[in-house]
Amino acid sequence: MPSSTHTRDLFGGDQPWSSSDWTDSDDRVRGGHSQSHLTITPTQPTTAVFQGNLDIKTLGGAGFASQRTTGEDRVWDLSPYDGLLLDLDAADTKRYTVTLKDELLPKSSNGREQSTVSWEYDFTVDPNATGGLLFVPWKDFSPTYRGREKNDAKPLDLKNIKRFSLMMRR
Repeated sequence: MPSSTHTRDLFGGDQPWSSSDWTDSDDRVRGGHSQSHLTITPTQPTTAVFQGNLDIKTLGGAGFASQRTTGEDRVWDLSPYDGLLLDLDAADTKRYTVTLKDELLPKSSNGREQSTVSWEYDFTVDPNATGGLLFVPWKDFSPTYRGREKNDAKPLDLKNIKRFSLMMRR
């Protein structure tokens, strides 16, 4: 758990979720068939449901379904905090990943996003559990580049977080 009591709701909690803050970023950009959804119900706007269909065959087991924050100009300063606290209601046996990015490059000439270092934390949730809190300290996030570890990455700039993602994969 965090060493301080200083907290801030980024999504949910005291802040209602907004579907306009999120968009899909699925393996369809690479020819896969996975599809994700983030659903916010009008009667419970402080809770979001992340779900989808994971295609693990088309790309030889490399399928992924994810939702990411929108907007190229958004910045979160997370430096006063010890990590992320995820409030999970229920899950299945799939592997999930929370991803942070502190750099976004302009789109390439073909309109696609350019790759940058991602800071990832993988987790699974006991499908028999009825929810709970998962605290992830910053030191547990690992730098990756295009899905591979990047040991020589510069440290995560917690004052300059530009994107959050939530992904399911095998």
